[in-house]
Amino acid sequence: MAALILGCGPAVTSADWPKLASARGSDVREIPATPGKSDTDPLIKGLTSGNVVVHGSDGDLAAVVLRLLRLDRLDLCVGYVPAAAASAVARLWTLPKDRVGAALGGTVGPVPLIRDDAGGVLLGLGVLAPVRGTVYCDDEVPLRGIAERVEVAPDPLGGPGLSVTVVRKALLRRRSTTLTGRATQFGCDPVAPVRDGVPYPRPMTRWTWYRHTEDLRVAR
Repeated sequence: MAALILGCGPAVTSADWPKLASARGSDVREIPATPGKSDTDPLIKGLTSGNVVVHGSDGDLAAVVLRLLRLDRLDLCVGYVPAAAASAVARLWTLPKDRVGAALGGTVGPVPLIRDDAGGVLLGLGVLAPVRGTVYCDDEVPLRGIAERVEVAPDPLGGPGLSVTVVRKALLRRRSTTLTGRATQFGCDPVAPVRDGVPYPRPMTRWTWYRHTEDLRVAR
């Protein structure tokens, strides 16, 4: 089997879906948006090799990768065809114009897999906004006080794992500070983190993102 191709929710109405659905030798499935265990696990467990290609949103991709992590199947390569033009993952992975071709047969390479202490993963962009509190990036403190927003993203360039950008309001413009590290911790007033476009269901006063011990294998 060339690939397991998963069309998530509204993605199956996009222009890219017919190209993916016609991929020779692939197992093509339509599943709900932000799929859960019952939607993905029976399909993943049947794989011995090949690619898992996700067509959907950044949140859909994160949901599928989370199941690969839980099933200890990070040996599988992940391809991604975003259904929307604006995708933090596509920008981070520098996906080419031919995203279908890249997902099905692109060059395979590692990218850091970022986890959080609430059991989730982060593939493109995590946001806390606004923030009042303290933020650590490894041993450094990029924020102690108030910020308009804090953005966290995996570092695809071979760095320590993730980047943390603190955006503050200044008199005439916004001012940002970026650090890189293996982990970032927040202690702040209640705020709901947003992971790959999906808000966490409740506000949190503490939150951690950190690099997993094993990278994600990505076709791009």
